[in-house]
Amino acid sequence: MIRFRIDVDYAYPSRTRGFIHTALNIRISKNYLKNAKIIAKMINESSKELKAYWFFTLKTIPDNEILKLLDNNRHEIALHIVKNPYREWKQLESATGQKIKYYNIHGTARLIARIMWKRWKINRPKIPLKYPLESFYQFPAKGLDRICYRYTAKQAGKIAEEHIEKGYVLHIHPVWLFQRGKMNQRGPFYITLRRILDVDKEFETIVFYRKIFFTAARDTEEYRKNLVPTEEFTNKLRERGADIFTFIEREWCFKIQNPSSDWVRTRDNVALLRVTYFEDWWQAVGKKTRNMVRKTEKEGVTTKIAEPSERLAKGIWRIYNETPIRQGRGFPHYGITLEKTRKGVIASKNCIHIGAYFREELVGFIRLIYGDDIAIMSQILSLQKYWDKAVNNALIAKTVEVCAEKGFPWLMYGRMGNHPSLDRFKMHNGFMEFPIVRYYIPLTRKGKLATKLKLHREIKDIVPISIKYHVIPSYNWLSRTKTLLKLHLRKSF
Repeated sequence: MIRFRIDVDYAYPSRTRGFIHTALNIRISKNYLKNAKIIAKMINESSKELKAYWFFTLKTIPDNEILKLLDNNRHEIALHIVKNPYREWKQLESATGQKIKYYNIHGTARLIARIMWKRWKINRPKIPLKYPLESFYQFPAKGLDRICYRYTAKQAGKIAEEHIEKGYVLHIHPVWLFQRGKMNQRGPFYITLRRILDVDKEFETIVFYRKIFFTAARDTEEYRKNLVPTEEFTNKLRERGADIFTFIEREWCFKIQNPSSDWVRTRDNVALLRVTYFEDWWQAVGKKTRNMVRKTEKEGVTTKIAEPSERLAKGIWRIYNETPIRQGRGFPHYGITLEKTRKGVIASKNCIHIGAYFREELVGFIRLIYGDDIAIMSQILSLQKYWDKAVNNALIAKTVEVCAEKGFPWLMYGRMGNHPSLDRFKMHNGFMEFPIVRYYIPLTRKGKLATKLKLHREIKDIVPISIKYHVIPSYNWLSRTKTLLKLHLRKSF
């Protein structure tokens, strides 16, 4: 049995609006108890055995919408006392039409909280000896939002499961569902709660990112699977704070029928290779590419599928940390720890590593991610000291061979237009620019305004290639300088 203690202190997700409402008792938006309603829906959708105890104050009296969500045996309404135990108890019972059994006490230690709640004394209100409600403090509790402040979502989930097994109640405040506190060190706990309840599985690969004045969301697996957002899905995105949802149409294998006229269309591209048989690819690429692959073999470099292991992790780690500069710009993986690399290799799902070996040393690798009707090269790296052996050409040849054997009809290698020399390398190895449509769905007024102002796209996608190719050298110089400066400062201290 999973038990939750939910202290509904403030009525709005926004701290500012919550404070104004508490101090002045003014409902200033339609988002009244928004986060509490999201949590209630998640609990109702869960297949787990659980019970939620909702502690409301007189400033967060449940409205009809949340009362309907709490109208089952998974929920119980309780009292969060601020000043007057008897008066607040009677008013909450009258407002909800439910018999209240438990209480706890709202904390107002800070001056601003005492001003808002008009509770001038630091001491908590005294509970009469014959008070008819039971104290919920009799049940040991652990603050899930505090745990999520200190640990990653995965770590917090494990800690929470351990506490559940020991019989602890998980204590949460809805206001910290998505945001992180500063002074009180709480939240955000949505991802951990989602995993505890085993709900919102479609959000496991969704990422939210802030842009100027709005929040956008996308699926990190949009290239691996076909996406057709449903109304239920977009409603959930809106509830969780997204103003825009963006995704691609995988036109090489799937066509969306009758896309909504509200979806904003933009052109994008991917670098694709049609895979049939290895021999077909071998004949299609130019003589120069074939000679490069033959050269690698003559130099004694072999390629094969590399099983996840400590040896593979160490080899990849050495490649990551060979140089801070790659392709003329700062390399983001430089300085990564062996432990982090090991976790990335061992925990990788739906992917394989193809390694290139010279005298039993890993000198290059490709991380190949599997999707529906496609394999995606998420990384291709090799040691610079062996670049004269054309290691990357051999790795791509082996990858095409693996895709042909495993029946993947398409192989993807990023997109075209971001790096001139890399674009040429892709084309020499048989990849072509494949135009696709990227959709942006405005979910809120902010989202609609952002799309009208053309702020929804990334700058790199707006700038024409003719201009971009002239800007890239300057960008690379800035990236190199920034990376080298960081390394210099790190060594100095």
